[in-house]
Amino acid sequence: MLLVYLIVMATLGYPDFARGKSSAAEYFGTIAISLLAIVLLYFNFRYRDWLRQKRDAENDSNSNNNNKKS
Repeated sequence: MLLVYLIVMATLGYPDFARGKSSAAEYFGTIAISLLAIVLLYFNFRYRDWLRQKRDAENDSNSNNNNKKS
Protein backbone atom coordinates (compact mmCIF):
# COMPACT_ATOMS: atom_id res chain seq x y z
CA MET A 1 0.00 0.00 0.00
CA LEU A 2 2.80 2.40 0.86
CA LEU A 3 4.63 1.52 -2.34
CA VAL A 4 1.52 2.45 -4.32
CA TYR A 5 1.42 5.78 -2.47
CA LEU A 6 5.09 6.34 -3.26
CA ILE A 7 4.55 5.62 -6.95
CA VAL A 8 1.55 7.95 -7.14
CA MET A 9 3.36 10.79 -5.38
CA ALA A 10 6.47 10.37 -7.54
CA THR A 11 4.29 10.41 -10.65
CA LEU A 12 2.43 13.52 -9.52
CA GLY A 13 5.66 15.30 -8.60
CA TYR A 14 7.50 14.48 -11.79
CA PRO A 15 6.02 17.27 -13.96
CA ASP A 16 7.26 19.92 -11.51
CA PHE A 17 10.68 18.27 -11.50
CA ALA A 18 10.76 18.12 -15.32
CA ARG A 19 9.79 21.82 -15.59
CA GLY A 20 12.46 22.82 -13.10
CA LYS A 21 10.10 23.94 -10.33
CA SER A 22 11.70 21.48 -7.93
CA SER A 23 15.32 20.41 -7.77
CA ALA A 24 16.62 16.90 -8.29
CA ALA A 25 17.65 16.77 -4.64
CA GLU A 26 14.12 17.62 -3.52
CA TYR A 27 12.41 15.18 -5.88
CA PHE A 28 14.73 12.20 -5.34
CA GLY A 29 15.23 13.05 -1.69
CA THR A 30 11.50 12.77 -1.10
CA ILE A 31 11.48 9.40 -2.82
CA ALA A 32 14.49 8.22 -0.79
CA ILE A 33 12.94 9.32 2.51
CA SER A 34 9.69 7.58 1.61
CA LEU A 35 11.56 4.38 0.82
CA LEU A 36 13.44 4.65 4.10
CA ALA A 37 10.16 5.03 5.98
CA ILE A 38 8.77 1.94 4.25
CA VAL A 39 11.86 -0.10 5.15
CA LEU A 40 11.76 1.07 8.78
CA LEU A 41 8.08 0.19 9.06
CA TYR A 42 8.78 -3.25 7.60
CA PHE A 43 11.50 -4.01 10.14
CA ASN A 44 9.40 -2.56 12.96
CA PHE A 45 6.54 -4.91 12.11
CA ARG A 46 8.92 -7.86 11.83
CA TYR A 47 10.39 -7.04 15.25
CA ARG A 48 6.94 -6.78 16.82
CA ASP A 49 5.98 -10.12 15.24
CA TRP A 50 9.16 -11.69 16.60
CA LEU A 51 8.35 -10.38 20.10
CA ARG A 52 4.80 -11.72 19.81
CA GLN A 53 6.06 -15.15 18.76
CA LYS A 54 8.57 -15.19 21.61
CA ARG A 55 5.88 -14.21 24.13
CA ASP A 56 3.49 -16.85 22.77
CA ALA A 57 6.20 -19.52 22.98
CA GLU A 58 6.92 -18.57 26.60
CA ASN A 59 3.22 -18.66 27.44
CA ASP A 60 2.86 -22.07 25.83
CA SER A 61 5.89 -23.32 27.70
CA ASN A 62 4.55 -21.99 31.01
CA SER A 63 1.10 -23.45 30.45
CA ASN A 64 2.60 -26.86 29.61
CA ASN A 65 4.72 -26.77 32.77
CA ASN A 66 1.69 -25.85 34.88
CA ASN A 67 -0.34 -28.71 33.38
CA LYS A 68 2.43 -31.23 34.16
CA LYS A 69 2.62 -30.10 37.81
CA SER A 70 -1.11 -30.60 38.39
